[in-house]
Amino acid sequence: MPEKERDRRITDLGTLKALAHPLRMRLYRALTLTRTATASQLAGQVDEAVSLVSYHLRKLAEHGLIEEAAQQSGDGRERWWQPASDGVRISDEDFRDAPGKAAAHTAASRLFFAQRTEMYQRFLDERAHWGEEWNDAAESSEAMLRLTAAELAELTRDMLALVRRYEERGRAAQAAGETGGRENVAVHTYAFPFRG
Repeated sequence: MPEKERDRRITDLGTLKALAHPLRMRLYRALTLTRTATASQLAGQVDEAVSLVSYHLRKLAEHGLIEEAAQQSGDGRERWWQPASDGVRISDEDFRDAPGKAAAHTAASRLFFAQRTEMYQRFLDERAHWGEEWNDAAESSEAMLRLTAAELAELTRDMLALVRRYEERGRAAQAAGETGGRENVAVHTYAFPFRG
């Protein structure tokens, strides 16, 4: 099987808007975790009607964010989906040339941040149920650095490379059937300049 594109760069407004829908982003995130799923399976994960999930999956597919996957069962009526790439990347530089594009990028970024915040708040609310081992392993920290823009870019590249190394390790273990003790783990990083 050919290797998928790594972090597909979204540069057009239509694709950005397709992804920047609250339910579509949840579906994309869920499909990224499961790797393949049907609309029925995803509907159960996001607690929405199958018909609504199917509609939004088709919209994601229209923009090349997801694609049909090989059948995973004998039921030919089931339509299986998979991410079209291993992640997406959305950069400010691709949307700053027009006020409408910049506003859409900002709105999308706010949605993604709100969903990430909701994920972390859910963990905080449920942390007593995760047990000592997972609570000891979880991390929340803030570092205040004095960097140049070039140093910030280097730091970002280094952090992403480290995360990808662990992502690949987890996928390889999963593929080898080593599933014991594995959970979904979200790693959110934000690195940005600010003044006092």
